[in-house]
Amino acid sequence: MNEISPDTKQQTILQAAMTAFASYGFRKTSMDDIARGANMSRPALYTHFRNKKAILRSLVEMHYDEAASQVGQALRSEGSVSMRLHRAFVAQAGRMADMLLSSPHGMELLETGTGAALDLVEAGEARLRDVYADWLAEEMAAGRIDLRKSPHHVAATLTSALKGLKKPGTELQDYLSALETLAVLVGQGLAIR
Repeated sequence: MNEISPDTKQQTILQAAMTAFASYGFRKTSMDDIARGANMSRPALYTHFRNKKAILRSLVEMHYDEAASQVGQALRSEGSVSMRLHRAFVAQAGRMADMLLSSPHGMELLETGTGAALDLVEAGEARLRDVYADWLAEEMAAGRIDLRKSPHHVAATLTSALKGLKKPGTELQDYLSALETLAVLVGQGLAIR
């Protein structure tokens, strides 16, 4: 019999939790709902996570791990500053944006995630700011962009703007369009003329 690795089981649980949270909201989702979605018993679920808050915290941590890695890759890819920023913004939004924007429980999930995992959200946002700041500093040193403020200041402005665009109830296509517009505006503003 093939044993599923713990990481695979945890990924299955996290995917089931995302689906349940999007469908029912955090408060109304039960551990039974998550266990059913992951095709396991509730006692088996408890061997991986002690409660919904622990699952939510893992989802937040997973989001920021994926986002930091994918944002860095997008920024270092080929193309204009605007194109690379656009790819980075979409990468930062990740799977969570679709869930938050398409779920009728998006605002509850956003508020609950921030409340239950504020330390992880703050650390994740700081990590993303650092990824952007490092790239901005590299681009400035290479003479491809012109910053009027420090790379960290510009990075903080970018990440704040991105957070402001993510409002539950916004259609996903409208959100993605706003990301593209922001990337074009920022990219053109930074580009050396």
